[in-house]
Amino acid sequence: MTQMANRIPPRTGTAFPLARGQLLTVIDPLGTQVSDLLAFSAHDVREVISNGRTFDYEETLRLTSGNRLWSNRSRVLMTIEADSVGCHDFLLTPCSTHTFRHFYPDKPEHRGCFGNLLEALAPHGICGDDIPVAFNCFMNVPVDANGRISVSPPPSRPGDSISFRAEDDLIIGLTACSAYASNGGTFKPIDYRIEA
Repeated sequence: MTQMANRIPPRTGTAFPLARGQLLTVIDPLGTQVSDLLAFSAHDVREVISNGRTFDYEETLRLTSGNRLWSNRSRVLMTIEADSVGCHDFLLTPCSTHTFRHFYPDKPEHRGCFGNLLEALAPHGICGDDIPVAFNCFMNVPVDANGRISVSPPPSRPGDSISFRAEDDLIIGLTACSAYASNGGTFKPIDYRIEA
């Protein structure tokens, strides 16, 4: 069963169940916008996507079509089935009030993706300490030869997308990112669609 695309307004987030076998497509409708994605097992929310396990088992930092997102219990939670961008981040934590104080002291403080995810996931019994590093769809985090990281505008164009197949019953957290550098200084919506 195909669901119409849902829209996440700029600088907000949402959470929803995703059944095993369903396909979640995250869409950048206007271009140059990041979306933080979290996936928890619906059977036990202490099991969650893990960047360390994923990098280890997939043997790459550049995750795209065919790669899998592994949990902290070494199980596959999601498989990337399609990807029109090929540039995503799984290194950086969701932005928060602390992020804004650290990187943007001259700009208005915002609760960021962390705060948005915390509010959206709370009804599912997930608290702040349960939120790991997110899979940051479309985020552009170059790593130079010396290991130094930076954040550049995402290369996603209007309509670009990435699709994930659920390998277990999941609780998904998803945002339209709130950080200035992540989105090239602009804030736009994120769309998502669920298909059976």
